[in-house]
Amino acid sequence: MDRENPVPAVQILQASKSFAGGVTALRELSLEVQQGERVVIIGPSGSGKSTLLRCLAGLEPVDAGRILIEGVPLDEKTRRKIGMVFQSFNLFPHLTVLDNLNLAQRLVQKKSLAEATAASLELLARVNMPDKARSLPGELSGGQQQRVAIARALALKPRIMLFDEVTSALDPEMIGEVLSVIRDLAQAGMTMLVVTHEMAFARELGERVIFMEQGEVIETGDSKSFFARPREARTRDFLSRIL
Repeated sequence: MDRENPVPAVQILQASKSFAGGVTALRELSLEVQQGERVVIIGPSGSGKSTLLRCLAGLEPVDAGRILIEGVPLDEKTRRKIGMVFQSFNLFPHLTVLDNLNLAQRLVQKKSLAEATAASLELLARVNMPDKARSLPGELSGGQQQRVAIARALALKPRIMLFDEVTSALDPEMIGEVLSVIRDLAQAGMTMLVVTHEMAFARELGERVIFMEQGEVIETGDSKSFFARPREARTRDFLSRIL
């Protein structure tokens, strides 16, 4: 964690979000994430976990409350500090892996083709896929596609990474290779919020674990005490059903 920068990486202040049909996804939720902190978010389906990440990424506006990124309100400029990786890989199927990585760099950062390509090849090496630059997404395994998606998110040099159930669409044998890349990012000090149903990974990765239910934060604590001694009855009930 970055002890020299006192400004939180993320501040969510009384955020609420509802959808058509009266579904309330977030209920006056407040949360702070410090620079370099690794926060894992768990909870039952429909608890608002993915909506929280989508609001942080600027993909969904909150109905009430505020979101600050490094002390500045979330807007088109500050959202560029955030990278997000989804459950579905969302790669362009007609573009090669290299072109998928180059695209945002060319459009957003206005890099030359040579500059973007050099950065993309470095990222592919970082996610252990240096030999797949010319492949199409359909030629890759699910785990490989997800690693490309992570590399693409990193291409814009985000300061905060959001991971939304990035292993849930993968076969069990492919999960490890994706989690390994996330571990490497954590060791490098990246601020990250991770929604996952992989409890062993949550226990290992999370400096702090948050349990959400019905759009609210029910409990938060350091990983060791959270899993060993959950305070809230709803947390204990949830953990008893999945551990």
